[in-house]
Amino acid sequence: MPQISINSPVGALTIFEFDDQIVSLDWGFVEEMETSPVLNEAKAQINAYFAKKLHRFDLPLAPGGTTFQAAVWAAIRDIPLGQTATYQELARAAGSPKGFRAVGMACGKNPIPILIPCHRVLATGGKPGGYSGDGGLETKEMLLRLEGVDLYNPGQDQRQDTFNL
Repeated sequence: MPQISINSPVGALTIFEFDDQIVSLDWGFVEEMETSPVLNEAKAQINAYFAKKLHRFDLPLAPGGTTFQAAVWAAIRDIPLGQTATYQELARAAGSPKGFRAVGMACGKNPIPILIPCHRVLATGGKPGGYSGDGGLETKEMLLRLEGVDLYNPGQDQRQDTFNL
């Protein structure tokens, strides 16, 4: 399976491709890399994202998962850079208004973090919730800060930039 590793502000990342589609993004670095046009484009877009020159990824993604997980991940991809949505809002968007816990589980099983930006998903009240990526909440908060989201600005509505799905 072709894979490429890159260094990023959140650590080393390895992107995996199968049949010309991105199937996984993991933290860590692999020594043996096999590149492809799709992986080279993913690397370019991730570097542009961290340089604040890219606002939306345009890559062929194939995360697998259940029908519900796919609906959640599609809704997550619709959250614009610099905005957030809650687990409850995503549950409604995925067709299961009471399924906010299932949305949390889908976020935790997201095989392509950053590209499917589950770091933009917050708990009710604007709390960060969890993050399955390496570094946990610290990484989630760093990605949100990079995008201009201030989770802890006292005296302001922490969800003023919330995206309504």
